[in-house]
Amino acid sequence: MEYSTDLLNALVLISNYVLIPALSYGSQLALGAVGVTLVFGILRFANFAHGEMMSFGCMVAIFTTWWFQSMGISSGIFPTAILALPFAILITALLAVAIDRSVFSFYRKRRSRPVTFVVASVGVMFMLNGLVRILIGTDEIIFRDGQKFLIKAGAFKKMTGLSEGLALKQTQVLTFVLAVISVLVLFWFLRRTRTGKAMRAFSDNEDLSLLSGINPERVVLVTWIIAASLATLAGVLYGLDKSFKPMVFFHMLLPIFAAAIVGGIGQPLGAILGGYVVAFSEITATYAFKKFIKYVVPGDFVPDGLVQFLTTEYKFAVSFLILVLVLLVRPTGILRGKVL
Repeated sequence: MEYSTDLLNALVLISNYVLIPALSYGSQLALGAVGVTLVFGILRFANFAHGEMMSFGCMVAIFTTWWFQSMGISSGIFPTAILALPFAILITALLAVAIDRSVFSFYRKRRSRPVTFVVASVGVMFMLNGLVRILIGTDEIIFRDGQKFLIKAGAFKKMTGLSEGLALKQTQVLTFVLAVISVLVLFWFLRRTRTGKAMRAFSDNEDLSLLSGINPERVVLVTWIIAASLATLAGVLYGLDKSFKPMVFFHMLLPIFAAAIVGGIGQPLGAILGGYVVAFSEITATYAFKKFIKYVVPGDFVPDGLVQFLTTEYKFAVSFLILVLVLLVRPTGILRGKVL
């Protein structure tokens, strides 16, 4: 009986610090990676400004949230940022389209090489980074409101009698639910609508799709709108779950690209799988397993150290290692996407 209780404590502990955070973080990475992989699959270049688009979208959501709060508007137990999300998506999509019209369309008309687009996207990245810093500053901002926890650790302990308490934040559930809904809507759009089918055809064979009468400008426009929408959603959900700091989204570019490449660049489903692979790898590699081991093995076998592969400061190093290994062993990724 005592060992069964220890196993339940171990399960709650690992859920608190690995499983639930990894599902939430993986959903955020998946949304970001799908945007990256759509741009690469259809527009044929790696958009290094995607992380800053997430930052910009989150910033707009914060400003809109503050505006709503100043007027006494809220969404009850849910974060006010959820009400602000449509406005943030609209403004970020307009920005993405404006950037495409003023920057990327210039190189598209001249049929420039993909590396030219990549360099241009790096320039856009620094421009957006500076713009966000000027408008909102560099300080950490916590903008979530409403109910913080759906399950509180103390209440869970009293209810179950376990030593470990399960804590489930509302933002973690919102992140997973909204990510699932967004992905399902995206796949329905790509497979069932005329525009979605045109985007898939354009991605598979651009020349043949043009001969069949597909409007390339419409495909490009819709691609940027979808990518900007997913970037905004990912940025807002990450900001709600943790906090907003402009440089965080710059750093997130590495795990997002790792997720897209692990899953198979140009494959939306692969990007989703890659997001969860990277998230679980990062969190598992940086978690200290000593307390977990105490619950599952006899006391004499418990190690003295923390049983932690890497400290949390090296979390992004895990993404880098995964990226290098995939490019060396299987460059096409899990679902055999395009090779960079």
